[in-house]
Amino acid sequence: MSKVKKQSLVAQEPLIILLSTPLIAGVLLVSVLPTILGALTSLTDLELSYVIQWNFVGLENFGSALSDSRFLESFRIGAIWALSVTVLAMILGFTLALLIERRKYYSPILKILAVFPWALSPVIIAIIWDMLLNPNSGPITGYLRKYELPGANVSLLYNLNTALPTVIVIGAWLSLPVVTISFLAALKTIPREMIEAALIDGTSASQRMRLLIIPQLRPIITALVALNIIWNFNSFGLIFVLTNGGPGGRTYLPGLFVYEESFRYGNFGYAAALGMIITIALVIILGIYVATRNRNEVEA
Repeated sequence: MSKVKKQSLVAQEPLIILLSTPLIAGVLLVSVLPTILGALTSLTDLELSYVIQWNFVGLENFGSALSDSRFLESFRIGAIWALSVTVLAMILGFTLALLIERRKYYSPILKILAVFPWALSPVIIAIIWDMLLNPNSGPITGYLRKYELPGANVSLLYNLNTALPTVIVIGAWLSLPVVTISFLAALKTIPREMIEAALIDGTSASQRMRLLIIPQLRPIITALVALNIIWNFNSFGLIFVLTNGGPGGRTYLPGLFVYEESFRYGNFGYAAALGMIITIALVIILGIYVATRNRNEVEA
């Protein structure tokens, strides 16, 4: 770098710092500060009732959480939910992006379907799906009953065997916009010359997908999987409105457990410890996943 460019960058440093101050302040107030306060609260037995009471208890809350069978079961259900929704959303989003990329006559319709979940909040979407799946008046249940299809005689959201698969499908549909648009943008970055060269070489569609397209999309796949697991594992609004954790705790996600411990029972110290355990577990799991993917890409 030339001396003139270095001097120019030095001269611009005060302006760069000034312009980045609101961003840094926002991150500190919205992310860093609440995390610190949550970590400190998790070391106390803070309770909110008629009076605020708290004592320092150290790691006692963490020990109680790790031996709490209800929390461990919610963690297991949350892991199944997050992984299933992420995998299903990735498959559907990738397929939808490929169809849109072909630029056929149906592409505009698919684009509308892909971004439609963005038009509504998760709570509104949950209310709509609850109406659609209503066992007495819902059109989906009526359609299943009319053609005598599986699920016609059960309430899909309130049956012990169908509740979790049903909310997984709804959750995957809710995740479609981000996944589809990300894949669509990534597909447009693949050089057209590479695809044309593969066509000239006589490769089949499956070979182009496996040897050309998928390797080019590995970075976005890694990012989408990591982000979707975080978002889905911390889901609250959709499940809270759809099933509130029922039936029989089949959809009782960790977010619902933390919510009840804090806002229903007032155990803010214990709830903060639960939140810290969830955060630490997600950081470890995603760290291993990203490190493994990066190592495989380097070896490849």
